[in-house]
Amino acid sequence: MREADAAAIEAFLDSSWAEAGLSRQTLASYRRDLEGLARWLDGRGGGLAGADRACLFDYFAARTRDGYKPRSNARLLSALRAFYAHALRRGLRKDDPSALLEAPKLDRALPKALPESQVEALLAAPDTATPDGLRDRAMLELMYACGLRVSELVGLPATAVNLRQGVLRISGKGGRERLVPLGEEAQHWLQRYLDSARPVLAGSRASPALFLTPGGEPPTRQQFWTLVKRLAAAAGIDPARISPHGLRHSFATHLLNHGADLRTLQMLLGHSSLSTTQIYTLVAREQLKRLHQRHHPRG
Repeated sequence: MREADAAAIEAFLDSSWAEAGLSRQTLASYRRDLEGLARWLDGRGGGLAGADRACLFDYFAARTRDGYKPRSNARLLSALRAFYAHALRRGLRKDDPSALLEAPKLDRALPKALPESQVEALLAAPDTATPDGLRDRAMLELMYACGLRVSELVGLPATAVNLRQGVLRISGKGGRERLVPLGEEAQHWLQRYLDSARPVLAGSRASPALFLTPGGEPPTRQQFWTLVKRLAAAAGIDPARISPHGLRHSFATHLLNHGADLRTLQMLLGHSSLSTTQIYTLVAREQLKRLHQRHHPRG
């Protein structure tokens, strides 16, 4: 990859972090996508600065032949549009070669929510007689009670919890903050974790993170994902039915099933747009169809 391309990518990412407030996960995805294109262009004697629409079209075609999914290509196109819009604003280009590229059509995959009985089984799976198990139970209870994203859960600082007022302060995507009420069960297990398990896991180390591993560090998203898979199997749940955000999706679906309105759900989930939240109405509708087919004499 050319030095000029590497410098242009860094400048774009720095600007996106400072001005647009994009999350670290989004910036990391943009970096991978832009560096991949830069290497491909370099192998053909070009670079990001001089790329035209035909070059980008050929790159997308090559990725499709190599088996990249539409969702991956849609993310790449988002990165390119942001990158070349930045170049236009800075006067580095006079045109946007990505402007006329069509986004791939995506199937709208419905979130996978667990039945309430399976959520109860999953929450009860950790061995709460151990510090690790007590932490795991508190993490699962908190994720389900507050509808957290995995990245939000593992990145929580200890100062985010206010047990006296029964609320959790969450810094979500784009640095947007929201307050979510804690349920009684979540408060109970958090209090037990803070009193008994966290001091053991922290040892003599001082850490701002709420949840800690035995090494005194916050768990990673991958560690939590592995944990959920293991506990799902222990609870008799098919691990294939669990997604990284399975408890978040279950939180939203169960709230909607019990009468919550979409605006409230949007605030609790931290969605910037109500259209994002509306997908859970489709989940609830599909569940109603299955119940009708299963129990109605003419289903």
